[in-house]
Amino acid sequence: MAVPASKTELLAAIGTTFDKLTADLGQVPESRARESSLEGHAAGTVMSPADLVAYLLGWNELVLKWLDRDGRGEPVDFPETGFKWNQLGLLAQKFYRDYQSLDWRELLDRLTAAKERLVETISSRSNDELYGKPWYDKWTKGRMIQFNTSSPYANAQGRIRKWLKA
Repeated sequence: MAVPASKTELLAAIGTTFDKLTADLGQVPESRARESSLEGHAAGTVMSPADLVAYLLGWNELVLKWLDRDGRGEPVDFPETGFKWNQLGLLAQKFYRDYQSLDWRELLDRLTAAKERLVETISSRSNDELYGKPWYDKWTKGRMIQFNTSSPYANAQGRIRKWLKA
């Protein structure tokens, strides 16, 4: 899929990749959702399908936080307060812990709700706001959203599909 360059393309990418991901996540038996047998984000590590969903949920809710703070004219702590870009593994571990008390269905429902809030938030912004100027470093707001939504959805879908076949 081409890199989105407009609000319309971003919304389409999020919708398409999320639908494919949720179709595959729907095939994960609840009894195996916490089984740590899925290739992890760092080389040589493993995680569970629930950890993968927690990771996606964490990033979705973080992007919503960025957009909310930005919308109120407040500074945004990229990637997250207390974390640097070279500490994304630690941030992933935080996401796993943040959502470990949720069961499989709750995780999936929360991910869907976060994605729907993202779509609403993106839809309420102009194409110029999303793609007209850099927001973080050289990246536009739309590109930063895409980096942390549709791209990870596609990556996660590949991981889940491979895991389901194994």
